[in-house]
Amino acid sequence: MTTTRDLPELIVSLYRDSLGDDTLDADSDFFESNGDSLAAFQITAGLQSALGIEVSVALVFAYPSPADLADVLASDRQDLR
Repeated sequence: MTTTRDLPELIVSLYRDSLGDDTLDADSDFFESNGDSLAAFQITAGLQSALGIEVSVALVFAYPSPADLADVLASDRQDLR
């Protein structure tokens, strides 16, 4: 099970894979890293697969860093705490 501590690491990994940039970290910005809608769908699909929950693509756009996205997902999900 993914915990709050593991969630940013998971999201960073998905950002790196989807955006093709191994230098990204938890504070990297999706838009500044040339993120597009296809990458956002890849990230949310990876999250859905790893967490077993539905994640809206809109969350990637609204919370563009892995750290911010992890915070919002953890606050919405009691089992990630």
